[in-house]
Amino acid sequence: MLNVKIITIGKLKEKYLKDACCEYSKRLGRFCRLEITELDEYRLPDAPSKAEIEKALDAEGEAIKKQLSGYIIAMCIEGKQLSSVKLSEKLGQIPLSGKSSVSFVIGSSFGLSAKIKSTADLKLSMSEMTFPHQLARVMLLEQIYRGFQILSGGKYHK
Repeated sequence: MLNVKIITIGKLKEKYLKDACCEYSKRLGRFCRLEITELDEYRLPDAPSKAEIEKALDAEGEAIKKQLSGYIIAMCIEGKQLSSVKLSEKLGQIPLSGKSSVSFVIGSSFGLSAKIKSTADLKLSMSEMTFPHQLARVMLLEQIYRGFQILSGGKYHK
């Protein structure tokens, strides 16, 4: 059974997002061992400079680096877009490559540090569209669940 780790900067605030994450986490229990690690967001002023943002991303990157294991997928806007079927194929290939775990990394609303992106085995983008940062975790969990359903021949993916 694949170990799936989601490393994210920041905590979910809205109950409906927490509820959705709990539902997909429960569903994923039959397909993988899921671990969600929430790391503190670096505190920035209201109008941060580029240097302040880079410092924050570097500090967050150091915290993320300590949590990484296995195949690393960095969620970032400049990453590759995959269909649900292609993501499921990737999830199916990871154990075959000799790795028993995959780490998905979701950065802060300012993104991820360059060090984390360069460490990643895959840079993945959800879409060219912009979504609320906190929604990313729900969307990722849903796509991971969908991927496992596709691999198992389930009826969830139509």
